[in-house]
Formats: sequence, C-alpha cells, structure tokens
Amino acid sequence: MKLLRYGAAGAEKPGLLDADGQLRDLSGVVDDIAGAALGDASIAKLRDVDPTSLPLVEGNPRLGACVGQVGKFICIGLNYADHAAESGMALPDEPVIFFKATSAICGPNDDVEIPRGSVKSDWEVELGVVIGKHAKYVAVADALDHVAGYCVVNDLSERDFQLHRSGQWVKGKSADTFGPIGPWLVTRDEVADPQNLPMYLEVNGHRYQDGSTKTMHFDVAAVISHLSQFMSLQPGDVISTGTPPGVGMGQNPQIYLKPGDKMELGIKGLGVQMQNVVAG
Repeated sequence: MKLLRYGAAGAEKPGLLDADGQLRDLSGVVDDIAGAALGDASIAKLRDVDPTSLPLVEGNPRLGACVGQVGKFICIGLNYADHAAESGMALPDEPVIFFKATSAICGPNDDVEIPRGSVKSDWEVELGVVIGKHAKYVAVADALDHVAGYCVVNDLSERDFQLHRSGQWVKGKSADTFGPIGPWLVTRDEVADPQNLPMYLEVNGHRYQDGSTKTMHFDVAAVISHLSQFMSLQPGDVISTGTPPGVGMGQNPQIYLKPGDKMELGIKGLGVQMQNVVAG
C-alpha cells in the first residue's frame, strides 16, 4: 500500500493511493498515519479495505509528510561508500548517528526555505525507514520486522552550520523545511529488497545524484539493530539512512542551493518529490 497524508499543514488527513493513482480518504478507517496505526495489525486492517469503497479526494490537494507525530528523526551519516569517498572521509566502523529536529519535517512538495545566514545549503536524497513496532536490543535478523514502510527523504543540510559552527551536526540539519518526507509511505510488503533501490536528485533539471541503496555501507537491518542497542525505537520514528554521491559539497567547484532553484528527487517505487527553493 501507498499511505499518505493530505491537506493543509497541521491539519492533514490520512489517505492512500489506489491502483489507478487516485487519492482515497482514510479518515473513516484510521485517525492518522501515525503511532499505533503503523503496527502490523493496523496495516493488515488497512490492507483488507477495498480502496474503491473509500471516498475519492477531488482536486490536487497538498501532500503532507507521509507519517505524522514523529517522535524521533534519526539520520545516518557517511553511510554510502561512494559518498564517503567524494567527501574525502573514511568509512566509519559503526554507523554515524545524528538527529534532525522534528520541526524540520514538511511535505514532499512544500517550498524549501534557505535559512538566514546560509552560504552552503545542500541536498541529499535518502531512503527513509518508518518504524512500525517498538524495537529494543533487536537482532539484525529480526530488524526488518519492525519496519512499517519506506519513503523518500530529502536530508537538506547547511554545510557551514554543520561543519564550521561548532557542536553537533544538528545545527546544519534542522532548519524549518529541511526534512521533506514522502510523497507516500510504501508498506514493507511492497518493497522486496530495500538494498536494491535506484535513487536520484536533480537541481534545475541537472541530475547530480544517481545512485542506489546497493552501495550502503550499513544496510537497513544493520542500522535498525545498531540504533536499538542505544535507544528504543517507537512507531512513527523516522530513520534517514544516508545519501549516495553527488551532493553540492562534492562538486568541483562546489554548488549550493539558492532561492529560485527547483529540486526533483525520487526513489524507484517510493515516489518523487518536487520542491521550489525560497528565501527563509
């Protein structure tokens, strides 16, 4: 299934995309695509619903982040061998963990705001993993059982804030609109292999990132297992699993986002995001 949330920011309703690509309203079945609704029992219940029995949503409403009430927005750094190489950094022995503020989360096609004082705002297409079941001290072999589904994330980054303003990377990762999530959450039963997903990102029609989850250093199962040794993972937590090469910082000369730019990014089977860049 492709689950989504639509409507004005802060007032999104749950929905799904049917086989014909039409948006159907799930308000009569579930309150939100969040929390307990992401568990196996709830997903099974939604799967039993005939999409044609659901109200058709007319027009072209705004899409919100495909998961609501996110408790933790966890990111994995330097997790693609080819991206680490372009960054001139060694592959880590353990996953590099950092957080984005949940206030950075926005819809997949919302405007992206360049924060005040920014000189190096950058893009990163990433595979997002949404937790559906509480996970604590989980073995790698069992890790994917805790996944509700997968989605596209743009892990936007202000490199100067991130690398040169002291402290943790969170400073450069957490500006408002720096976390577009969606367009939809594809349930895990429809993703045969999360380690074989082509992904891309374009700015102003030029393709900068053209990679695959095949080159992940730590795969999704390893990441979930590792995280669960240090913190419990809750339904609705989002894990952004790293980016392939082609970020602005890796260009020669370096290229960064500016107001007026347009981004398009996607992952095979998980949908496409399109964002206009504006001044914050």
